Amino acid sequence: MDILVSIHCITYNHEKYISDAIDSFLMQKTNFRYEILIHDDASTDCTAKIIKEYEKKYPDLIKPIYQTVNQYSKGIHFEDFNYNRAEGKYIAFCEGDDFWTDSYKLQKQVDFMESHPECSLCVHAGTIVNAHDKNTLSYNRPHKGSKIFSVSEVIEGGGGLFLTNSMLCLTKYIKNSPDFVKNSPVSDYPNVINLSLLGKVYYLDEFMSSYRVGGSGSWTNRIYLDIEKRKQHYNEIAEMLNEINIYTNYEYDDVITKTIFQNQLSILLEERKFKEIKTGKNKAYYMRLGLKRKLIIMLTQYYPNTLEFLRLAKRKLVR
Repeated sequence: MDILVSIHCITYNHEKYISDAIDSFLMQKTNFRYEILIHDDASTDCTAKIIKEYEKKYPDLIKPIYQTVNQYSKGIHFEDFNYNRAEGKYIAFCEGDDFWTDSYKLQKQVDFMESHPECSLCVHAGTIVNAHDKNTLSYNRPHKGSKIFSVSEVIEGGGGLFLTNSMLCLTKYIKNSPDFVKNSPVSDYPNVINLSLLGKVYYLDEFMSSYRVGGSGSWTNRIYLDIEKRKQHYNEIAEMLNEINIYTNYEYDDVITKTIFQNQLSILLEERKFKEIKTGKNKAYYMRLGLKRKLIIMLTQYYPNTLEFLRLAKRKLVR
């Protein structure tokens, strides 16, 4: 029987978490073969040692690469090490500090994809958990009920619309990505946009994975909590979106322009530059915002404590 799914796992200094990830791969109950491709980017802790222990137990299933020099620091697209050797028709994603929670996750997604060949990507809901104790902090549930997401919804939804570890897609599309994916400083967001251009993106409304935040070395700690780094990140995302605009012959110009503004808006709100939001080049975009978004801006400016209370209440009710 041929391998149908390749699990793509990248890891670096995840000694506290990597066992959870691998165990969640091994617990999958499927009627097809799958492989576990792990790329360790020269971890300086015991991550590689832990992976080697699993490799000894499951030599036909777990296929690691142990780098001796960190590829990320050299600016190399280290994801390609796994992409290029993937044998499966489909590829499923999960980084070494995250994990799956449903033993039938792969089976459910593959069943859908096999019966809907027009789909290029299948995703699902998941929980955001504390890195240290796995307590649930919030929920990633893009929609109440399963649905097809349009290209415009994917673009506007941003990189956080779907959890990376919820993604299962056709491997051939990942192996032959356009330049706007290869040139991007992040991989998930442009990958999802590209996949939405190639086929339908199906969201399965089931909670089947957990995404850790707050761990040392996580994207949240490295980028999101540093406003200057986040500014740089959004500038790079804007460049990527502008590339997509050209690539698609400006078919999605409105939503791309809106999304770039929304990203800039989040920074201006944090810096409390309310005048800049409503004047100059931003005025036209501000006037096009919906009533709800304008209300959030007003609450941020005059009643920040009330806004935070409403956000916490929403997190408790979102499920």
